[in-house]
Amino acid sequence: MNNRYSRQELFSPIGKDGQKQISKKHVLIIGMGALGTGSAEALVRAGIGKLTIVDRDYVEWSNLQRQQLYSEEDAKNRIPKVIGSQYRLAAINSSVAIEAIIADASAIELEDWAKKVDLIIDATDNFETRMIINDVSQKVGVPWIYGACVGSYGISYTIIPEKTPCFSCLIETVPLGGLTCDTAGIISPAVHMVVSYQVSEALKILVGDFDSLRNKLVSFDLWKNQNRAIQVDKLKKGDCPSCGIQRSYPYISFENQTKTAVLCGRDSVQIRPSIPTVRDLEALEKILAKQRGTIQRNPYLLSYTENSHRLVLFKDGRVLVHGTKDISEAKALYHRYLG
Repeated sequence: MNNRYSRQELFSPIGKDGQKQISKKHVLIIGMGALGTGSAEALVRAGIGKLTIVDRDYVEWSNLQRQQLYSEEDAKNRIPKVIGSQYRLAAINSSVAIEAIIADASAIELEDWAKKVDLIIDATDNFETRMIINDVSQKVGVPWIYGACVGSYGISYTIIPEKTPCFSCLIETVPLGGLTCDTAGIISPAVHMVVSYQVSEALKILVGDFDSLRNKLVSFDLWKNQNRAIQVDKLKKGDCPSCGIQRSYPYISFENQTKTAVLCGRDSVQIRPSIPTVRDLEALEKILAKQRGTIQRNPYLLSYTENSHRLVLFKDGRVLVHGTKDISEAKALYHRYLG
């Protein structure tokens, strides 16, 4: 155990002092898909003090191609991603405190979580959540690292409040991508490359070496052998609503928070109650047992399948409606079975 981090400490920009700093830091990862599992494992192996992981979903077979912490058993049992990750990460490094949260990353929760951490790593699959992360980051003053990948393409950028342009500054000027894994697929090397960029920047922040941060937006296409690094300092806007002089943080205002979302790469819609809810899954199982469908339940969620649709219900009130991308149809199914 004494030489666990010896190779990392031999790297002079970190050293023993840097390792001590890493062991005291707390990182929040939003999303435990491909990028999230890769970053989480790297940080746990590096000796982070505490890691909080947040994800709203559970493990499916299509995840196993690139989401490195999960097993076939996790997919068979539809284990929530953060639970499967927590188990595996604890086996990798038992000295790291790992907090697993099965939840959607809405503005209220994100702001509360952000106040307790030193860094946020984006591993989400949608721009709405990223815009919320960005506003929370600017409001609380916590750095965050953007990352995304699709096909063989990847992109990453590090945002330091009060210093760099924020995500909102960039979206009108820099092409941040429009394809999804649903339309273009994805290969695992693209995931690993983005993870490498994100974790490298994370380690610099955690040891306090801000002068070594990249300060550029990087993108690549591994299949086309292309790499780009764009200087974006001049894109910082004084009138930006998220980081400007008269900022209003528009993406964390309640009226801008949607209660439904079509999930990336999935024929599915998430429905989130407009007010906080705690579901009694056992009681709900008894109610749905009177219907014609098939029910499965584990300690974390309840799955109800009828014909071509499947509803997966979580304790926090969220429901994933599988078998449709139509929000209206998903809501109809939701109200049919849940009122």
